[in-house]
Amino acid sequence: MKKFSELKESEVLALAISSEEEDAQIYANFANRLREEFPSTAQMFDGIVKEEQVHKNRLLELYRQKFGDRMPYITRQDVRGFMKRKPIWLMEQLRIDAVRRQASVMEAEAFNFYTRAAERAQDVDVRKLLGDLALEESGHAALAESSEQNMSRTDKQKEDTASRRLFLLQIVQPGLAGLIDGSISTMAPIFAAAFATHQTMDAFLVGLAASIGSGISMGITEAMSDDGALSGRGQPWVRGTACGLMTTAGGLGHTLPYLIPDFWTATILASILVVFELFAICWIRWKYMETPFTSALVQVVLGGALVLLTGIMIGSA
Repeated sequence: MKKFSELKESEVLALAISSEEEDAQIYANFANRLREEFPSTAQMFDGIVKEEQVHKNRLLELYRQKFGDRMPYITRQDVRGFMKRKPIWLMEQLRIDAVRRQASVMEAEAFNFYTRAAERAQDVDVRKLLGDLALEESGHAALAESSEQNMSRTDKQKEDTASRRLFLLQIVQPGLAGLIDGSISTMAPIFAAAFATHQTMDAFLVGLAASIGSGISMGITEAMSDDGALSGRGQPWVRGTACGLMTTAGGLGHTLPYLIPDFWTATILASILVVFELFAICWIRWKYMETPFTSALVQVVLGGALVLLTGIMIGSA
């Protein structure tokens, strides 16, 4: 790998050309992926792709004039400390706000590159073109940063609706499923162990094992249930992680009180936390899933109460 300071002017131009090509591919990928649900942002990326192509052609023309028709192949990966781009496949499931931030970062990095390159250039024509491109890239960065504010109210509402739907599909739904499973399914073994032994540490260890085991199981199940390609539910590992973590958190909520040595103090506190967990589930279903709060309360509380009583009865038998 070469240092940026060691590059010749011909290599700087070749590097700029390959970088413009790569950025254009990334922006085109963004535009294609966002076109159906975020058309205004996709249109913005289409415009940037066209400008990146214009930049590349201007760089190619200047290179041909100065250095001929044979160009060295040099990319970002060949220059030590140079800006790197994430592989396109790693950016497939970025949320809309993250896509805009990523575009802003990319353009800011391109601005810095052209600014540094222009400062080092000795040839007047090369210096002028690199300086011009630096100014144009700074304009792209400002466009990416302000794209949300520049939308019409209708377009903004459409994109907000689509973003909310994706958030529900990719995060809220799997997270809620995990929270329900972790909060309710772990009650029976935890309270059964507590009432069977009256040893808080035994109940804690059972709850810890049940919570972590359920989190792993639910996370894997969610990740394997759908690859997201057709349903639009996002990357399996994102959904699986959300589901697994929320499952574990739901179980740990009423497990941790059993670190308290006194049995009844720990049990009363765990029971209070169970009530809070069930109300939290009802609130999430009401807030994000548009489930009537009363209906969610009856369903969740009734199910939770049955599981809790099952655990107490089995443990007391």
